Amino acid sequence: MPETSAPATAAPTAARISLAEVTPPIALGPLDGRYRAAVAPLVDHLSEAALNRARIHVEVEWLIMLCNGAPGVAAPVVPGATALTADEQEYLRRIPATFGADEIAELAAIERETVHDVKAVEYFIKRRIAAAPEALGTSNLPAVSELVHFACTSEDINNLSYALMVQGAVREVWLPAATALADQLADMARDHAAVPLLSRTHGQPATPSTLGKELAVLAHRLRRQLRRIETGEYLGKLNGATGTYGAHVVAVPGADWQAVSKTFVEGLGLTWNPLTTQIESHDWQAEIYADMARFNRILHNLATDVWTYISLGFFTQIPVAGATGSSTMPHKINPIRFENAEANLEIACALLDTLSATLVTSRMQRDLTDSTTQRNIGPAFGHGLLALDNVSRGLRALAVNETLLRDDLDQNWEVLGEPVQSAMRAASVAGVPGMENPYERLKDLTRGQRVDAARMREFVAGLGLPDDVAARLSELTPAGYTGLAEQLVRDHLA
Repeated sequence: MPETSAPATAAPTAARISLAEVTPPIALGPLDGRYRAAVAPLVDHLSEAALNRARIHVEVEWLIMLCNGAPGVAAPVVPGATALTADEQEYLRRIPATFGADEIAELAAIERETVHDVKAVEYFIKRRIAAAPEALGTSNLPAVSELVHFACTSEDINNLSYALMVQGAVREVWLPAATALADQLADMARDHAAVPLLSRTHGQPATPSTLGKELAVLAHRLRRQLRRIETGEYLGKLNGATGTYGAHVVAVPGADWQAVSKTFVEGLGLTWNPLTTQIESHDWQAEIYADMARFNRILHNLATDVWTYISLGFFTQIPVAGATGSSTMPHKINPIRFENAEANLEIACALLDTLSATLVTSRMQRDLTDSTTQRNIGPAFGHGLLALDNVSRGLRALAVNETLLRDDLDQNWEVLGEPVQSAMRAASVAGVPGMENPYERLKDLTRGQRVDAARMREFVAGLGLPDDVAARLSELTPAGYTGLAEQLVRDHLA
């Protein structure tokens, strides 16, 4: 019998630390970990804490309006409610303004008892109201405590809170960053408006343009989307459990509740939606997210084009001192900013598309699919903001290799087949003999083969064109064949 070796004994494994138990908690996702610095401004608008702060703000403003009315709305809206003094209103408004770490923890503790996030907000505010007499010396706030969340369904508070959050995130964070990127690109386009570039259609040499004109096209496209986003509406409603003002009318039949609702919503800086189910329909969100996704896809186009220009050597990347491009190939400077942007734009668009598709549907008068979906608005914005940061940093690290651009043009004189055959067509219409079959003759000369300057000029000289036309074509070079490219940048890129 052959001898058999004893089974190998596994090396003892040391006990592994559970990373889930490490404090402070380790982020599960990259936006709250590796990329935190780039997306941190969104935390003030789209985090769970920001949602609760917005809810408190809406509840407080609703309470003040019920007691004190508003322009066009008589006070009090609810008969018997005591008008709040300036100090009492200021006290209430400090509740959301001072909502910080301790308050976040307190609200979380209340929610663990209520198992309902909006109800926890109501109780949180009522705690502050109960403490008002001591804080202010004297106060009538406890007498109106039951007007907190009066006649509201949770979605009355949530839809207004999300509208304010998204409005703030767009106007104060995303839009400034996106506008700055589009302006940065426009500046590059103007700087390089006259730099000739061999275009490539289908990846093949084509009619020359200028680097600035090609960048201007992308800047123009981005700015068009920004104009759409800048004018987007942020809708809100406050009309009860199924949008009928049922509880409002029964509790206070004498109030013009539609006028009250409209004034309140517009007073928050939102657009009033008069017809809803329990939820605000979210169509406005789908519209803005679709425009943002379209902006992202145009930006993705920019990233892939710049990546390609880098690979061709038209752009060189300015080395960063101490940086490593490859763990094994020391010569490399990888276009990581544009590759990172591509990936994050794709993730952002996937999330924005899902938000747009999911939020516009709700079974009957209400389901909760929108609730968890809207909690992903932050990641959708975050990946887009991260991409903006990467593209901007990537563009700042580029230098144009004009020598290589001109060499590329000089090696492709066959692209002048287009203007030569076009000039022949014009001459033929003017009655110049010998201009038959211009396209076919240039095709025979140029298709699938290289033509140098001497061969092209020899061909032009033998065509029998009028002297002025022949002279113009003989002086034409690929680098000079850019049409109105420079002027287009000047005329249409403010």
